[in-house]
Amino acid sequence: MAIRTAETGHLVLATLHTSTAASTVDRIIDQFPADQQAQVRTMLSVSLKGIVCQTLLRRKDGQGRVAAFEIMVGTSAISNLIRDGKTFQIPNAIQTGGSLGMQELNGHLLSLVESGIVDAREAHAHSVDKSAM
Repeated sequence: MAIRTAETGHLVLATLHTSTAASTVDRIIDQFPADQQAQVRTMLSVSLKGIVCQTLLRRKDGQGRVAAFEIMVGTSAISNLIRDGKTFQIPNAIQTGGSLGMQELNGHLLSLVESGIVDAREAHAHSVDKSAM
């Protein structure tokens, strides 16, 4: 229902418990039976405008938490990856899409460490790509 509503031009906001933009797309598509997934991929590729994933980390100073974000913008390249079932390539598209407002989680985690807001071990623990961190 949400995808059909978005296709008619309405703004649809939703929340999912996922840690990356690619896993968000996969979770949406996986909610449908296998025989409908190709159609859902096409519908989603046309209507998706963006995904913001957040994770909360303990602040280094002990004064609460700070959010780290992954931001994906629904560009034509992203739409093509979704439609073609190549969601595993979305992280690369986010990495190269910085000028379009995209941001990968590891990059934001690193900036929080470099600015002294978050401890490196805390950032590493919340990284989805620990080898790259």
